[in-house]
Amino acid sequence: MERTTKSTPLSQQMKNRVNEKREEKEEYDGDFGTIISTGSTLLDLALSGGRVRGGGLPGGILVEIFGPSGSGKTVLLSEIAGGVQRQGGDLIFYDPEARLNEQFAKLFGLELKEGMYKVPNKIPEVFSAVRKWEPVGKGDVHGICADSLAALSTDMEMDNEEGDKMGQRRAKEFSEQLRKTCRIIKQKNYLMVCSNQVRQNMDAGAYGQKYVAPGGEAMGFYASVRLRFARAEKIYEKHTYQGKEVKRVIGVEVETEVFKSSIWKPFHKAPITIIFDYGIDDIRQNLQFIKDYSKQSVYTLGGQSLDKSMLEAIKIIEEDKLEVELKEEVINLWEDIESKFKQERKPKR
Repeated sequence: MERTTKSTPLSQQMKNRVNEKREEKEEYDGDFGTIISTGSTLLDLALSGGRVRGGGLPGGILVEIFGPSGSGKTVLLSEIAGGVQRQGGDLIFYDPEARLNEQFAKLFGLELKEGMYKVPNKIPEVFSAVRKWEPVGKGDVHGICADSLAALSTDMEMDNEEGDKMGQRRAKEFSEQLRKTCRIIKQKNYLMVCSNQVRQNMDAGAYGQKYVAPGGEAMGFYASVRLRFARAEKIYEKHTYQGKEVKRVIGVEVETEVFKSSIWKPFHKAPITIIFDYGIDDIRQNLQFIKDYSKQSVYTLGGQSLDKSMLEAIKIIEEDKLEVELKEEVINLWEDIESKFKQERKPKR
């Protein structure tokens, strides 16, 4: 018996494609109508370079940055806050440890306007205020930053009660507040970014998590993105003074990992260079990335050798205003590398 095939009408094929695209879009969190940069091209790409060219953080999500003390979490938080303001968005900056000052904020183009900087004591002071907030800025994305969730207390802790009850209450309050707040973040297209310290888990055993973030598991559950910071490695610079070599630490390099992501794929990694009294040095890291993955053994741009040291190459990029060209080359190179790992498979039916 001859076998016949039944073709799908063209109109139905088009509907199927539209539905597939809709399903693909709904698979991820975040509104990519406006993107906020982290200040690092490579981190932006690691976060969502496969969804939108250049990557970055979309609105409508909660982000947790966690890692050891001194690894650069506050720097990244401040870079993101500055990015929100530069795109016309309003901002609230919660600082439980009261460490942020105007001079430090200016490094990131962050203006501490009246009423936006707050020093809360308790967990509800942060999250309940977010639910009541009415931004007036013209930006498409408004931001909420909270530096060091570990410093927030509960009523029980403020009353000097200690022990397991205090820890249980902290976890419960985080869970209650996040459950109420996350739907507001999504509905109003806010970008909320929080930093958190990790602490050694003495009860981990042989196969448990060696490090945990304070506040229970609520942040890990509700966050669309969790960025893990490794311990910072020092960056040294050498100069000769009166015939003698002098060496100083000028900054740190930190490897970041997208530990959890529902805006794109997780587990991408990106190095970040932080220079003291400057912030994230995107030019330095971009030059190094091109050198590491191109055929040249020197710093290049557009295939042309700069034939200089790192500091001299940075100076050329800044003086000739080539930052955009450098960034575009890094994005192109990253996308080319990423394409090698694309899985071309027959869709499951």
